[in-house]
Amino acid sequence: MSWMPDIEPKCPSAGSLNDIKTLIIPRARDLGGFEVRRALPAPKRQMVGPFIFFDQMGPAEFLKDEGIDVRPHPHIGLATVTYLYQGEFQHRDSLGTNQIIRSGAVNWMVAGNGVTHSERTSSLTRQNKHSMLGIQTWVALPEAYEDKPASFEHHSEEALPMLKGEGKEVRLILGTAWGERAPVQTFSEMFYADAVLQPGAKIPLPDDHEDRGIYVMSGSVIIAGETFDAGRMMVFRPGDTITVVAGETGTRLMLLGGETLNGPRYISWNFVASSQEKLEAAKQAWVEADFENGRFRLPPGDDAEYIPFPGQLGK
Repeated sequence: MSWMPDIEPKCPSAGSLNDIKTLIIPRARDLGGFEVRRALPAPKRQMVGPFIFFDQMGPAEFLKDEGIDVRPHPHIGLATVTYLYQGEFQHRDSLGTNQIIRSGAVNWMVAGNGVTHSERTSSLTRQNKHSMLGIQTWVALPEAYEDKPASFEHHSEEALPMLKGEGKEVRLILGTAWGERAPVQTFSEMFYADAVLQPGAKIPLPDDHEDRGIYVMSGSVIIAGETFDAGRMMVFRPGDTITVVAGETGTRLMLLGGETLNGPRYISWNFVASSQEKLEAAKQAWVEADFENGRFRLPPGDDAEYIPFPGQLGK
């Protein structure tokens, strides 16, 4: 745990409305009693820095014996980031990983040329009523890392830098910001942080990153006298000095951004790539379902079923 002077605003202004380049109102989707709100990709904005996918999961309440069951599915060309406020997931992947993630920790799975994983509520948690709330996001990989082997990292809540200032607590999940660096190995410049601000508290956005945005998880923020409530993502103009002020009940924010990639990224289902050809090759490999000799494997211990490609019959 640390305190850094740089997290204190050096200017009294909270910016102007012109500093907001894009305002995103996430789309809600019901996944069978479990709601997600998708902020990225959006019609007006595909990415914020390397962040190409951003979902709020929940809040959701589950009765005994209920939970989340995301069957094995594949990824290429990205890194998945799972961060929870409440609840837990059991992550299994084709690398052999079997990891429980709980609130405040981070799972970082680099798909590279291909990986398969599942996420389920553990049998222990299903024994009682429980709740779940979190954020899942994808980071697009630079071209030099798209075809590398997959990897996985888990870092506990205690391992992530915690910065405390006047009326705020900020946990740095990925990258560099405010003079700190998170332990996760990343492949381009970025930052990703969970900030809790008391009413009226201020936090400056890092000024050394090309793209910067915030997602209002709870409460509200004030910018240039205008209030923005929970469930809003704002992307700010590059280069401007931005300070965010918490509303009258305080706020919880996710702050994100980083350098833009050197070319476009294409998305198809769970695949991200710098070319359509790479997407088609991954799609074909998954449809073929040759889990013994093909490109993809199923997670050990969770290989009895999988999610087929949309429109494909599968197990």
